[in-house]
Amino acid sequence: MNLNNMLSRFYFTKMLFTHGRLMVAFLSITFFSYTYSHAQAPNLLDYAKGSEYEIENIRVEGAKYLDGKILVTLSGLAVGDKIKIPGDQIPKAIKTLWKQRLFTNISIDADRIEGDKIALVIKVEERPRVSRYSLKGIKNGEAEELRKKLDLRTGQIFTENLKSITIHTCKDYYVDKGFLSAEVTVEEQTDSILVNSVLVKITIDKGPKVKINHISFYGNREVPESKLKAKMKETHERVKFDLDGLLRFKKNFERDSVKVKWYQAIGNISPTRAWQYMDRHVNLNVFKSSKFKRDDYQADKDKVIEFYNSKGFRDARIVRDTIYMSDKKNMEIDLYVDEGRKYYFRNIFYNGNTKYPDSLLNKIVSIKKGEVYNQKLLDERIFMNPNGGDLSSLYMDDGYLFFSVTPLEIKVDGDSIDIELRINEGTQATIRDVRIIGNTKTNEKVIRRELRTLPGNKFSRTDLIRSQREIVNLGYFDPAQLDVVPIPNPENGTVDIEYRVVEKPSDQLELSAGWGGQGRAGGLFGTLGVNFTNFSIKNIIDKKAWTPLPSGDGQRLSVRINSNGRSFQSYSVSFTEPWLGGKKPLSLDIAFNRLRANTFGDVLDINKITGRYFSTSLYLGITTRLKWPDDFFTVSAGLEFQHYILDNYGAFFIFDNGRSTNLNAQLTLARDSRVQSAPTFNESGIYMMIQGKFTPPYTAMFPTSRYTYPSMQEKDFANLPDAERYRFVEFHKWKFEFEWYIPLIKSKKLVLKTSTLMGFLGLYNPKLGYSPFERVEFGGDGLSNLNQGTQLGRDIISMRGYDVVTPQGGSAIYNKYSVELRYLFSGSQSATIYALLFADAGNYWTSIRNYKPYDLARSVGVGVRVFLPMFGLLGFDYGFGFDRNKFGPEPAGKNVFAKYGKFRIILGREPQ
Repeated sequence: MNLNNMLSRFYFTKMLFTHGRLMVAFLSITFFSYTYSHAQAPNLLDYAKGSEYEIENIRVEGAKYLDGKILVTLSGLAVGDKIKIPGDQIPKAIKTLWKQRLFTNISIDADRIEGDKIALVIKVEERPRVSRYSLKGIKNGEAEELRKKLDLRTGQIFTENLKSITIHTCKDYYVDKGFLSAEVTVEEQTDSILVNSVLVKITIDKGPKVKINHISFYGNREVPESKLKAKMKETHERVKFDLDGLLRFKKNFERDSVKVKWYQAIGNISPTRAWQYMDRHVNLNVFKSSKFKRDDYQADKDKVIEFYNSKGFRDARIVRDTIYMSDKKNMEIDLYVDEGRKYYFRNIFYNGNTKYPDSLLNKIVSIKKGEVYNQKLLDERIFMNPNGGDLSSLYMDDGYLFFSVTPLEIKVDGDSIDIELRINEGTQATIRDVRIIGNTKTNEKVIRRELRTLPGNKFSRTDLIRSQREIVNLGYFDPAQLDVVPIPNPENGTVDIEYRVVEKPSDQLELSAGWGGQGRAGGLFGTLGVNFTNFSIKNIIDKKAWTPLPSGDGQRLSVRINSNGRSFQSYSVSFTEPWLGGKKPLSLDIAFNRLRANTFGDVLDINKITGRYFSTSLYLGITTRLKWPDDFFTVSAGLEFQHYILDNYGAFFIFDNGRSTNLNAQLTLARDSRVQSAPTFNESGIYMMIQGKFTPPYTAMFPTSRYTYPSMQEKDFANLPDAERYRFVEFHKWKFEFEWYIPLIKSKKLVLKTSTLMGFLGLYNPKLGYSPFERVEFGGDGLSNLNQGTQLGRDIISMRGYDVVTPQGGSAIYNKYSVELRYLFSGSQSATIYALLFADAGNYWTSIRNYKPYDLARSVGVGVRVFLPMFGLLGFDYGFGFDRNKFGPEPAGKNVFAKYGKFRIILGREPQ
């Protein structure tokens, strides 16, 4: 019996929604005809009951680039499985393969049927692959940025989903740039070279750039619109100056009042109305973007509500908001707010406190009855104050690591709210173990000796924060990746602390060179300096430790060579051991300097050396940390020896020939609580230093010594030759420095710095006069004369906006005051960048008799600083000096900025 054309077809329809688009795919399953013998007649398909078969074989047709075995596995079908026809196994297999988004057509056919055995063939048509793609309608720079964001690669299967993702990626890119109406089309073209491949052409029409024209608030009765706009940090109105609007306002005002000028009209209306008008028609803030970003907009709406909550409006909400286009380039935003009632604190109760009384907790929380209700303020006073002084710090600084407090509103009576703070003090925790992880270069002892959290001590949050600060101040680790992790062990009342650090480059190289000068005085000039901040002198003889230098012990080694042709050369070496002996913070400082300077030129020969100067200095000092008044204080003592030789060298001093010896003792008291958020950028804290330098009073100790003063006649110091008068230099010198860094915003990127510098050079014997050394050179950029001036025994005090103003011999007294407003643009470890506005005031005096502390020269200006870890500090300043006529004749020229302004370049270090 023949059964011809027995066809069974199952149609499966899949509805795919991809970003709002409907795709209908018809998948067919066809079982081809076959012939049964009469003996097989009982096995005919009974569609009423269905027939069950065992899969004997499965093969794949049409897969050119995909592995057939993998496709069979993905389908869920396997040889030996039992399938029922009709049934849901074949449609399910097709559905599974279709989900892979790899094919344009799929069918599963019966290859043959023998008894209860069936062989299947899976027929597929693969989607084309991307051979290459192009971006049209945009600039090359934009195309390069967009390629980094697109997930398109050669050989990638180009699916509808990938096409949709490509469109959305392009649109999102331009929406972020303010092109809200950007249109993207993606076209596929068959590649004539590569089989089963397509060329993808992406065409972009950016359209006009859309900016926020105006933001309007409605329903705000208690809070001005201007304050609400100020809280929207990322959503701003565009820059505008609507002159037509001003003229319309003038006409409307004249219609209702007397005729006046438009600027007079604004002055004659109420301040509120004038501000509202100006706010609508004038916005000159060029530093803020007016692009619309939905995520930022949602966050800004939350900030508006937070601001309302801080003002006591805890029920405030934005009822609705409307965003619409006033034209193709301008967007309008309307926000409708419901302020609700204003609430106030009434009573605050404490429950569960046994360690501290309510009276002390009240002082810590410091919220009085009748204050405006502010949940954020309450949270800060309880456990969120970054500077400490909150309730949580009180307990955690005494070991109560497991302390917790829950604020509850227990009663709302009209506009008054009672708060109960439910306290769970827990037990005091003891530090069990302190672990340091990530120090691949720095020895663990260098980090551990800076820690305040020691095993066996009670846990203290203040000690934890201080330890973190000290690790950052070492300068060896990335502050952004420094992590301090307390690991509590409640079962035994202990805590383990992990300090996770990431090493960063800290050594610095200073290199500058040039060629200049006249005759033999000219030649190569420049500076070569290296500063190894994490040196290890004990490993200097260990060949294995040279990678490339022995390091890890936290010692500092600096070597510097400075040359200015034949006229000036200096060499300096310094070494610091911060923990002498390794047990206490006792620092040892050693420095050696050698300098040679020449003067050139006479009437007959400008190349002839006419004067020479040599100086040699050696410094030895120790510094230790104090425990009282607090451990931010340090005291240091040092001994310095300097020897000068002058041979017809009158370029800087009040005498030309002779030898001088300067042996002085130094005593310094300092306090440094500065906190750096990035290298060279201090975000908070105070630095204070007072220093005294003293030489022996030779004139009192040896008034008639023939060794000290060979030509002495009856203590007549005034008539001594200069070579004898200054053979042994005597003086006492005082110096005071003060710096205060105040963060002005919560991010601490905007910082106000105030500083004071004062110096005074005193004498023991008025008849001997002031020392020719240790004087001050005031003014100038503080850089070009820094190295030479320091080696010549001078303090170099810069004054932005002025040249060097002190006389040739220097001065004895100076005062300088500065105010800087700094803003941090980049605080990364690869580069620190910040800009500043400054105002300086200062002056010098040759003696105490003509000292006038209020007679100061003033200057203002702008600057920028860039710190690169390998090369150190780079900076530029422009200072405008108001009082340059104090130090000489009025500068010539008509250009005010050229006459009174001066540029300054900073390399390596910040001048004083």
